[in-house]
Amino acid sequence: MASLMENLIVILEKEITEYKTLLELSERKTPVIVKGELSVLRKITDDEQEVVGRLTHLERERSEVMKDIANVLNKDVDTLKLQALIRILEGRPAEQKRLSLARDGLSEAVRAVSRINEQNRALIEQQLEMVEFDMNIIKSMNSAPVTADYDRTAAMSGSSIGNRNGSFDAKQ
Repeated sequence: MASLMENLIVILEKEITEYKTLLELSERKTPVIVKGELSVLRKITDDEQEVVGRLTHLERERSEVMKDIANVLNKDVDTLKLQALIRILEGRPAEQKRLSLARDGLSEAVRAVSRINEQNRALIEQQLEMVEFDMNIIKSMNSAPVTADYDRTAAMSGSSIGNRNGSFDAKQ
């Protein structure tokens, strides 16, 4: 059981490290989104995908260790949570403290990543709204009605209405 608990704590600590890396990447992404630097954003996103891949692997490892711990404790793995394990470790304060710190650190890291990702999502939505606004302006300019366009001599440039020589005809 002690080695299983140690494995769990090590996995949680690795997850914290990866989430901190993800947080750093997400924080670097914020000014890049504001500036609209797509090539830099693409690189950061690729780096994030690598971190997410490592987190997925760690999550699978953690799930396997939790299954093993649940079997040893004769508990249901679906209902066995870290908080319950912390209570179970009351007789071993050193492990209890490490597990508690790891759980708290992981919770904080996940909250921080979630917060910055929400901020980045809002910035991306604003950028998309600005692009859509610009596109609508361009479309409206292209579909604007043709108006009389006069040159310096007050003659009509482009197509003329009425008199073909561009002079004013009072009879019309």
